[in-house]
Amino acid sequence: MNRILCSLLVCLLIPAAVARQSPSDTHDNADLLKVRETVWRAWFADDIPTLRDLVPSDTIVMSSGESQWKLQADVLREADEFHAEGGKLVSLEFPRTEVQRYGDVAIVWSVYVLEIETNGKRSQSSGRASEIFVLRNGRWTNPGWHTDNVK
Repeated sequence: MNRILCSLLVCLLIPAAVARQSPSDTHDNADLLKVRETVWRAWFADDIPTLRDLVPSDTIVMSSGESQWKLQADVLREADEFHAEGGKLVSLEFPRTEVQRYGDVAIVWSVYVLEIETNGKRSQSSGRASEIFVLRNGRWTNPGWHTDNVK
């Protein structure tokens, strides 16, 4: 029985270890990271066509301090509200990013630092983001993420 169990575990773990890539370098993930940055900047710029293109209808978003999960419509509405209130992005940085790729799925783990301006008043925030990307029809899309703020 022990040999059967060990054989089964080896059969399950070896393919998983081979499929999992260690955090990849930025060069291998240039297209993916470009899409990630495009999504963030599109949200702050209220670029709805780009958001609709890269944030699909089946998107689920979780943010710290919010009990309700958001869908694509919420993401688009909140981008519009930020822009309508005079909000603009001053700076955006990702000082640490790790990428795990599993075939057509990638998980991007990041620390972000941003500065926004709303009605002439600037504020900075930082936090962590766990983002899911899926390669669909040869293009990366961003159907889900979770962010939290760090004080």
